[in-house]
Amino acid sequence: MTVDQIPVTGRSRPAASAAGRAAPDRRPRISMTARRHRAFYLFTAPWIIGFLLLTIVPMAYALWLSFTTYDGISPHWRYVGLGNYTELFSDPTTWNSLGRTGLFAITSVPLSIIAGLGLAVLVNRPVKARGLFRTLLYLPAVVPPVGVGLTFKALFDQNSGAANGVITLFGFDALGWLADPYARYVLLMSVLWAAGNVMIISLAGLQDVPRELHEAARIDGASAWRTFRSITVPLLSPVLLFQTVTGVIASVQTIMPLLLSPDGTTAGVTALPQSNYLYMMHVFSQYFALGRYGYASALLWVLFVLILIVTGLIFKFTSGVVFYNVDPEAKK
Repeated sequence: MTVDQIPVTGRSRPAASAAGRAAPDRRPRISMTARRHRAFYLFTAPWIIGFLLLTIVPMAYALWLSFTTYDGISPHWRYVGLGNYTELFSDPTTWNSLGRTGLFAITSVPLSIIAGLGLAVLVNRPVKARGLFRTLLYLPAVVPPVGVGLTFKALFDQNSGAANGVITLFGFDALGWLADPYARYVLLMSVLWAAGNVMIISLAGLQDVPRELHEAARIDGASAWRTFRSITVPLLSPVLLFQTVTGVIASVQTIMPLLLSPDGTTAGVTALPQSNYLYMMHVFSQYFALGRYGYASALLWVLFVLILIVTGLIFKFTSGVVFYNVDPEAKK
């Protein structure tokens, strides 16, 4: 038998068996880290898209408008460069409104924090029906600003308001609450009306304070005020910092003076009492009363930069008095 005559059937079985196996999957495997990254971007994509379309794009558009004379209607506009900003910094009305806004923030933010913290301390005590008290004190915070403005406008109306109805019972003359010099106090009361929002955040911070520290201070003979000042407030300092920053941002952007105006419309912003003509009211006036979209956009961008500066200063000057249970800058 020659070599060519040797049967090859025995050697062909392994090859046939190998060919019959399923071909290995050569697709690249996705690592667990890549899967986590993909899941992260999939879940955050709606927020990212919304942030880009509803925040970044409008801000960029407003920045472009701030260099033009666009009025929102006419197609005839021109590029003026830094002309709006030059006019802004030389406009006494802008500086006066900015000063009133700063004074309002310095007054309203501490009062709101103190009122909210005081209410939180009261409803944190183990008393009966404290859940009901918490609900009743928080309810004003969920009322829309328009409702708050209309309510205070009705309460302090010079002719038919309940406030003048009460003081006239005691023989006093009716006051023009919505005009100078009392309009600023009505505005401040409308802000304090929503102190329940601050109360809820402060209450959450109070419940996070370890009871063992209060018990140790009580055993050492510390008074309630000393315990509150030396233990509670330092541990609440991150919460107070958060409320300060958010309160300042909200106070400089408030539109409540417009809701309390005698006219009650966007065109009536020019008839506001002088004490309530804040920076945002100046922006409203330029936008809706005068149709100066370019100049109003420049005002808003200046306000944005000022908020960044003030926020940075707050963090800088409070870095040594804010106590964190865990160092926020510690590396994990």
